[in-house]
Amino acid sequence: MRLLTGHARLAGVLGWPVSHSRSPRLHGHWLETLGIDGAYVPLPVHPDRFAGAVRALADLGFRGANVTIPHKQAAFEVCDIVDATARRAGAVNTLVFRDGRIEGSNTDGYGFVESVRQQAPEWTPAAGPAVLLGAGGAARAIAATLLDGGCPRLTLVNRSRARAEALAADLGGVVVVAERPPLHDAALLVNTTSLGMHGQPGLEIDLAPLPSGAVVADIVYVPLETPLLAAARARGLAAVDGLGMLLHQARPGFEAWFGHRPDVDATLRAVVAADIPPR
Repeated sequence: MRLLTGHARLAGVLGWPVSHSRSPRLHGHWLETLGIDGAYVPLPVHPDRFAGAVRALADLGFRGANVTIPHKQAAFEVCDIVDATARRAGAVNTLVFRDGRIEGSNTDGYGFVESVRQQAPEWTPAAGPAVLLGAGGAARAIAATLLDGGCPRLTLVNRSRARAEALAADLGGVVVVAERPPLHDAALLVNTTSLGMHGQPGLEIDLAPLPSGAVVADIVYVPLETPLLAAARARGLAAVDGLGMLLHQARPGFEAWFGHRPDVDATLRAVVAADIPPR
């Protein structure tokens, strides 16, 4: 058991609620493995108190924090500086407190792309057209990263067409909105909605038109194997679960707060997945 000293580095995750977050388990594993004098704690903060809580953490000597639902847009507003990833995504998921300033970034898109690369090594953002289901914050971050990585065409499919069109206008580039997903030439299909999540209905979509080399990804990680991923595997397609995105998006923040660039390996995945239902 690690014992903290008066020099311990502190970070955490801000959310409302936050008890569901696997981030403390994830960062705790890295801290333990690397022998770092530090701690990463869950921080339940009501939306009405968010801005004050962030400034208080900085005053208390925290190195920074992750931000989860429903605070990502509020985090954007509280920052003194936001980088290009956060500005492009319109939201912040990683805060760093440095030299009296609050710095914000968004690592969701980075985490997604790194996860797909790890689980489907032959894929790149430029491999072909991508189809994103959903138009929320995660879709925005993922879409921006795919476009910046050379995706030749990105199609948004969302229950609210107006919301998808607004996102397409914000993103720029080769982004189109469709009522039905054009799968016949897609190199990547991504579910960024909550469909398929534990307690939610499954995502109903026919994967038959997808090319044999396509990758199917789901950002849901509870359960690890969603109905969408099961259908993809049944077709012999590369299937990428949402846990990898969670693991990879955490790396930049950990490095900024604790001074080490951690690895995402099989041991880490097993530790974090231990309390996640497989199906």
